[in-house]
Amino acid sequence: QVQLVESGGGLVQDGDSLRLSCAASQRISSTGVRGWFRQAPGKEREFVAAITWNRGSTYYADSVKGRFSISREKSANTLYLQMNTLKPEDTAVYYCAARRYESGGGFHLPSAYDSWGQGTQVTVSS
Repeated sequence: QVQLVESGGGLVQDGDSLRLSCAASQRISSTGVRGWFRQAPGKEREFVAAITWNRGSTYYADSVKGRFSISREKSANTLYLQMNTLKPEDTAVYYCAARRYESGGGFHLPSAYDSWGQGTQVTVSS
């Protein structure tokens, strides 16, 4: 099973930027997918963004489109989430997730992923 480790979270102010990173312990299949999810207190885990590892196709939740950008560095086996113009409602624990196969869609569903990181806290103060 792939082990994922997130980093880069922290406390920022409304309008600031942060970049999250997710390092994997094993090489992700070239046909795999990685995603970012977040979970605020008392709420369900929600989709943020996903990227197909081979082609680099990206997908975003409407709430972050235009502000967040997902990318990957294949040689370093690392996933990134650049978060700009952060808002207090972006406050959550952010999780990196991976799945081995691109086929089947459903990239926005937590149940579609095989491996998860431990999460990193992002807090945006107003």
